[in-house]
Amino acid sequence: MARRTQPVEELFTAACSGDRAALARLLSLIERGADEARVVGRLSYPLGGRAYTVGLTGAPGAGKSTLTSATIGHLRSQGLEVAVLAIDPSSPFTGGAILGDRVRMQDHATDPGVFIRSMATRGHLGGLSLSTPEAIRLLDAVGREWVLVETVGVGQVEVEIAGKADTTVVVVNPGWGDSVQANKAGLMEIADIFVINKSDRKGTDETRRDLEQMLELSDLAHETWRPPILATIGTTAQGVPELWHAVLEHREFITANGILNQRREFRLREELREIVARRLQQKAREVCGGDRWDALQADVLRRQLDPWGAADEMLASIGA
Repeated sequence: MARRTQPVEELFTAACSGDRAALARLLSLIERGADEARVVGRLSYPLGGRAYTVGLTGAPGAGKSTLTSATIGHLRSQGLEVAVLAIDPSSPFTGGAILGDRVRMQDHATDPGVFIRSMATRGHLGGLSLSTPEAIRLLDAVGREWVLVETVGVGQVEVEIAGKADTTVVVVNPGWGDSVQANKAGLMEIADIFVINKSDRKGTDETRRDLEQMLELSDLAHETWRPPILATIGTTAQGVPELWHAVLEHREFITANGILNQRREFRLREELREIVARRLQQKAREVCGGDRWDALQADVLRRQLDPWGAADEMLASIGA
């Protein structure tokens, strides 16, 4: 065991000293999981808690990657270092990230103050790999004070980004949807900031009006923080300084009101719950045996056994 742990520790020390290759290797270990990922997590956790995470989400084609690239440029103009996690759809053939988002951010590829990493969703419905919180924590531990998480939009389940970020930016386009579609996607509940990107197109005013009406009709109308609605053009960076100003205002607000700590504590509780659930499933499968596990699943599919009954038998193997 010691021989497996030591290289990870050396990589972590190198990453904390600014070694980008070591950081990339550690992120690969996190994506693969297993014992090495747990070592990375144990090393990262005590050094975390400083980075601020901004999530950008929205439907495919909203221009999130271009807007993220423009935001990186603005941060660098302020002398700030930034890390970006571009959560890509998994390749149906290899399970790896398609890497489209990272291609659109190539202008920053050689900047030592920018670290960009594409991560695969691996079929996870929310568009976020379960390793994303650990990756954010690692970037935090090595000293990246700003972490942008840009996710693929996957319809109603794109709301999951709200559980991973301190500030959530929802990106829409002119002429985008109506109030029914917006509420079906859950966007009203997760947005801290609305951005109408590609605002040089027709329909920007109408989209702003629709969003304002939805805010008035929602419970958010009675909240202290009202999500601002901003217009941007990602390709020219127009409106990006105003967007970042809104992010800073939101950070100041949730910090002063204790909401930031509440969000982070909620994330840690959810992460712990998920880890326990996955460990229980793994242990139950090991003790139950792969053949019996598969047979129980087959019985459920044939409707010879209900899912609760199958789960009871699976968990009974570990006394749960």
